[in-house]
Amino acid sequence: MDKEYCLIGVDGNAFSVMGYVTKAMRRENKTEEEIATYRDKAMESDYNNLLRISQDMVEELNGE
Repeated sequence: MDKEYCLIGVDGNAFSVMGYVTKAMRRENKTEEEIATYRDKAMESDYNNLLRISQDMVEELNGE
């Protein structure tokens, strides 16, 4: 089964983006510590940072 997580089509609201990525991380059995680290990094700066960190995580989850 190919994983295909993608931010395209996700509501652009910051909380929606983080929620989508968090759900994907849970589906891929990431630990709560890993999820907390993602959230901390995503929220440490501006919206562009959130998108960059979220895209990096999506790519990691897709095995890219």
